[in-house]
Amino acid sequence: MYTGGVGSGRIFVLSKEGHPLMPCHPARARELLGKGRAVVARYVPFTIRLKDRALADSEVDGVQLRIDPGSKGTGLHLTDEKEEINERGATGTVRRGLVSVELQHRGDQIRGCMQQRAGYRRRRRSANCRYRAPRSDNRTRRESWLPPSLRHRVDTVFSQAARLCRYAHVAEIHVESGGFDTHSTSTGTGTGMQGTLAGTDARAYLHARWNSACSYCGVTGVRLNIEHVRPRSRGGSSRISNLVLACVPCNRRKGTLPVEVFLAASPDRLARILQQGETPLHDAAAMNATRWPLREALSRLDRPVFGWPGGLTKRNRAAMGLEKSHTLDALSVGHLDHEHGDAIVRFPSRVLVVKATGRGSYARTTPDRFGFPRLRRARTKQHFGYVTGDLVRATVPTGKWTGTWTGRVCVRARGQHSLSTPKGRINVSHRNLRLLQRGDGYGYSTRPEPRRQYPGKPVDRRPTGS
Repeated sequence: MYTGGVGSGRIFVLSKEGHPLMPCHPARARELLGKGRAVVARYVPFTIRLKDRALADSEVDGVQLRIDPGSKGTGLHLTDEKEEINERGATGTVRRGLVSVELQHRGDQIRGCMQQRAGYRRRRRSANCRYRAPRSDNRTRRESWLPPSLRHRVDTVFSQAARLCRYAHVAEIHVESGGFDTHSTSTGTGTGMQGTLAGTDARAYLHARWNSACSYCGVTGVRLNIEHVRPRSRGGSSRISNLVLACVPCNRRKGTLPVEVFLAASPDRLARILQQGETPLHDAAAMNATRWPLREALSRLDRPVFGWPGGLTKRNRAAMGLEKSHTLDALSVGHLDHEHGDAIVRFPSRVLVVKATGRGSYARTTPDRFGFPRLRRARTKQHFGYVTGDLVRATVPTGKWTGTWTGRVCVRARGQHSLSTPKGRINVSHRNLRLLQRGDGYGYSTRPEPRRQYPGKPVDRRPTGS
């Protein structure tokens, strides 16, 4: 649970008109708040607004926003770069990390909900008293259309980038825009082989690989079917790495069971089958489909956008001795001339984790497992002035949970709301709550940044922030 803003590095600072200034150290922010020269403008990410300084009276150098997109999560890092003279007397670029943010997507959740909805609709067409023919998918789509799970990734990254541009004077945006060669990593699909096995028959390949025996029980001399290790109903594909040979009885018994459950009593056979599996191509395909729409969306922020290959990010991270994470990859995005003394010298010790949670559901009923309405949902989302997802502070005077707690609230109609705390969920009356920040569709927490350093590196990589 997020309990403060200083852990993510520097503190955002706004002028008295609301324009972004250069981020400051947490100690400086506490001093300004203590002297009454600033007020809290936002709790997450923690932002203060000065009461006695305008933008014209301030010197703003500008920072860079570096983005490392990912399928499950995206790293965003605000940095500043300055020319300094190193120990050898050479002038090099020194890059410092100011604020690091890890954005966690919910594309898999959106994809699962859409698959569930499609299953409900398929069953309604076939299981009801009358047959309803499926409608042909003849709707026209615009050229830039993306599936909702992929559009979500583009929209959330753009939303977080726009928010950072509002709270910091971002002069440039650097994004990793490398692609994945899915054709070279694919070993074929279905009966028409592609990739490295082009020209090979799938059934003949499987018979040669499994010696014309059932992969589940080892029986030979019987009719063998082509079986999906991970069922298609559970997201499995028809790649050759997901196909095995199975006799008719084993094929029927397995059905849609996960292979780990079906072969729980045969760990040796299970290990052999899982060994042939390869990394799914869902993540690589998602990255390829969203890299150009993401750059197009970022260009709407009226800042110069620079794209960099993923290989350069990896070389910079390895040269600086940084661990593998989305935020440290984002810190390493962009050009660094290591031979002339360019280096990354500091980064925040804690990362602000932003998890996409959504703003609720449009559904008015709760369906059963067959897709039919079971319960009616309340049409009112706000109860006693609070909405699920609001950041609140609870002051509990008596009882087991006596004290002050800060977290996201889950509202109930009777006024006894549920509050997420580091020690678990507690029930708090709406009378003991104080609103800190309205819910914006994201949940916030922090995590420590990996700090292991490789030996023999001359640069200083001391984390900044508390």
